[in-house]
Amino acid sequence: MNHALELSDLKKSYGKAEIIRGVDLKIDKGERHAIIGPNGAGKSTLFNLITRRMAPTEGKVHLHGQDLHGLVPFKVNRMGLSRSFQISNIFPRLSVFENVRCALFYSMGFKYSFWTMVDRSKPLTEAADAIIEQINLTSRRDLPAGVLSYAEQRALEIGLTIAGGADVIMLDEPTAGMSNTETDYIVDLIRKVTVGKTLVMVEHDMGVVFGLADRISVLVYGQIVATGTPEEVRANPKVQEAYLGTAITAEH
Repeated sequence: MNHALELSDLKKSYGKAEIIRGVDLKIDKGERHAIIGPNGAGKSTLFNLITRRMAPTEGKVHLHGQDLHGLVPFKVNRMGLSRSFQISNIFPRLSVFENVRCALFYSMGFKYSFWTMVDRSKPLTEAADAIIEQINLTSRRDLPAGVLSYAEQRALEIGLTIAGGADVIMLDEPTAGMSNTETDYIVDLIRKVTVGKTLVMVEHDMGVVFGLADRISVLVYGQIVATGTPEEVRANPKVQEAYLGTAITAEH
């Protein structure tokens, strides 16, 4: 099987406190995979270990078969993995267009260029506008990102996440704090922009999880207690006892 990500006996400890306690997980190319679990289960820590914002205490992370040991986050990004964060991570004073253009610099060869040079680049402008259209923000193109609605800022962040051409997209609670209408908007956007890519997401909204994910892993106290299709996870007594409870069968 051709795996996009493979985690092998991944552990993270702080002194005697074990946060991630031996995670083994394989995520296939093109799969939409959700990681769920109660608060404090270690989901964000696991994301940070995968993206090398933290170094594991033990274990390995492989991206497309390549060991990420010792790499810094920007190197991992250039290997084709990009992530968003729980809190919107944008430049609020720059326009939507300028935000997206910044995210495109490296992938389009503008590593150490001045603004006067990038302003003249038609391919860069066209690429940025294409992403802005993809995330449904064309009408907001020239507005400062800080004046966008919360859902629009999250959409922009997703645009920044995909701008570099990464084929593994990691989203950390992309619909947190949203209304039902905003959530529907972001879910439709995620479904559209991740076609042909591998999606890994942490999400608390079970409607989003069961609507998007091909497979789900349940993390409890730093360990994965179950992995399977939405139907398998929904029916798993261990999952219901450890996390989801009886409501999952009633609501879904």
